[in-house]
Amino acid sequence: MNTQNLLVELLVEELPPKSLDALGRAFASELSIRLRDQDLISYDSFEIGNNLKSFASPRRLGVWIKDVNAQAADKVLENKLMPASVGLDAAGNATPALLKKLHAMGVDTSEPSALVASLKKTQEGHLVHAYTAKGVSLQEGLQKALEQALAKLPIPKVMQYQLHENCEQPGWSTVSFIRPAHGLIALFGDKIINVSVLGLKAKSHTLGHRFEAKTSPVNIQNADSYEQDLQIDGAVIADFDKRKSLIAKQLISATQTLGQGYQCHLDPVLLNEVTALVERPNVISCQFDEQFLKVPQECLILTMKTNQRYFPVTSQDGKLTNHFLVVSNISATDMSAVITGNERVVRPRLSDAKFFYEQDCKKTLESRIPGLERVVYHNKLGNQLERMQRVVHVARQLAALVGDEKLSTDAAMSARLAKADLLTDMVGEFPELQGIMGGYYARNDSLNTNVSQAIEDHYKPRFAGDDLPRNMTGSVVAIADKMETLVGMFGIGNLPTGDKDPFALRRHALGVIRMLIDQKMQIGIGQLVAIGVSSFDKQSIAALDQQKLAQFFLERAANMLESEGKAPSHVAAVLETVKLKPWSDIRERIAAVEQFSSVPASEALAAANKRITNILKKNTDIISKEVNTSLLLEPAEKELHAQLLKIAGDADKFFANGDYKANLSSLADLRGSVDAFFNDVMVNAPDANIRNNRLTLLTKLQVQMNQVADISKLAA
Repeated sequence: MNTQNLLVELLVEELPPKSLDALGRAFASELSIRLRDQDLISYDSFEIGNNLKSFASPRRLGVWIKDVNAQAADKVLENKLMPASVGLDAAGNATPALLKKLHAMGVDTSEPSALVASLKKTQEGHLVHAYTAKGVSLQEGLQKALEQALAKLPIPKVMQYQLHENCEQPGWSTVSFIRPAHGLIALFGDKIINVSVLGLKAKSHTLGHRFEAKTSPVNIQNADSYEQDLQIDGAVIADFDKRKSLIAKQLISATQTLGQGYQCHLDPVLLNEVTALVERPNVISCQFDEQFLKVPQECLILTMKTNQRYFPVTSQDGKLTNHFLVVSNISATDMSAVITGNERVVRPRLSDAKFFYEQDCKKTLESRIPGLERVVYHNKLGNQLERMQRVVHVARQLAALVGDEKLSTDAAMSARLAKADLLTDMVGEFPELQGIMGGYYARNDSLNTNVSQAIEDHYKPRFAGDDLPRNMTGSVVAIADKMETLVGMFGIGNLPTGDKDPFALRRHALGVIRMLIDQKMQIGIGQLVAIGVSSFDKQSIAALDQQKLAQFFLERAANMLESEGKAPSHVAAVLETVKLKPWSDIRERIAAVEQFSSVPASEALAAANKRITNILKKNTDIISKEVNTSLLLEPAEKELHAQLLKIAGDADKFFANGDYKANLSSLADLRGSVDAFFNDVMVNAPDANIRNNRLTLLTKLQVQMNQVADISKLAA
């Protein structure tokens, strides 16, 4: 079978940089899958690599596919017709119904007897018509695959435009695509495949770099030479990942030439965006006036990244320098004009940041608080001033439980001022800086370190893996802020569903959980929810189900711990015991369960515990508080009671001291007694007093076994 490599390129006007990489990969994946579905490709692995290459530059989407068939193989197919009793008469001849069915399928029915002889019959008695379907040609298959692949691209919004004079049907014909398309390449080896899309007919040439291409247009010799031809003659590096890697290397090299210890943070989002903006990158070093370094560096960094796509440079101690790196799309012999131009362009941006900061510093955070009344928080939950008052209430209550009077005072002040920076010019320009700027303005107002850090940190953790607040005041305010959001949104019915979570409630819950655990805070989720509820007018959160909110926290905690590699059964065992109690020792409990699970006796004890749970669930009688030793009749129940008393003292001491591993290890001595009890003793004895006493013994045993974790969850 004739197989060769295939190249397809679509030349377009500048594509959206933030989605270029995804578009390139989707185009390669969709096209290859569509060809495979038509048997024009014989393999199933479509990872970018040996069999498939994706190309994406600002003005092109391309794909190279290995070993594509010129013609798909013929296939023998079968059509199930009808029961033989309907299709054949008593003499075995075709009935009119069968002939009509076959004729509708395009089968020649001029010789019915020969046709009947060619039919097959299934075991169920159905007639089957077998025929050979001719394999699709590459031209026909590629045409279909291209149309399907382009329709499947992740394009949020398409453009409509008229075909230009180079298209097949110029004039007023309108087509739709993400950007106007100007050229199409479809090469099977070195042969052009006669296909067309978006009004473009396939050719073997494309356009290179707008300014630096050696030839225009660039002729592509064959499918395998595309990347090389485009780089040499067109001055374009078509492979997105190669361009990205080259930019990263150039950035690192340029940083090293600036001075020892200098660093350029390779922000992955910015790196991707810049890669999508250039066809042949050339990193240059520029500078801005040192006077701007008086402005908080977060402001300067953000304006350089967001507005100019520049890479800021920091010194060894992490402080911003007045150097920045630019990824240019031009590689001139003399780059001085480009450098000067970029330095001139960035100055007004930094001047704006400096102006905003200086103006903001003229007003205190306290003086901005009344203005929060004009900022809507949520139409069902009021304005930001009302929200601030609720956060202050939660922060006070929480601080009183986990700290002293100073913590309560600092937390209340921090919560009161935390949202004031929403009214500053800087945050108005850069919403990403809320909280961060509040910390700067708090220091400008000469507030103490605890308060200024808490204001700066109260949004933390902003994402998975982010740092926690630096002090307890910050943690208290951060928890209060998140709890107000969670209670409020649950209270008005704005719950996350599926993959939709517009108010980031899952992230808020995970942040609270991390702080409770990592900061060793002695407060349970139940208390925390109750405090949050107490800050609201009950009518405003009428839809709140506190139990559902508490369960939401338990589910998030389980997901977090399991994502860290903890066994689901171990996590479930611990969470079942701690539930809404403080979670400060949850990791230590899980570590103890992990060790206990490796003990030979653990499996039998877990199974016994599960059995005890099931027995006690079925009991409806009131169980006594203490075991009556005079009612212990069987040797096995006497032995279990004695063994339980023997280990209880040490086990309780271990638990009180936080030595959970020793507590669970002590349970191993119970295995023999527990096994003997269930082998020799009938729990549901006819005598009510004896039955009650045995249930009391099992209750005592279960409590002792489940101090650290509900080990019944470990049973298979």
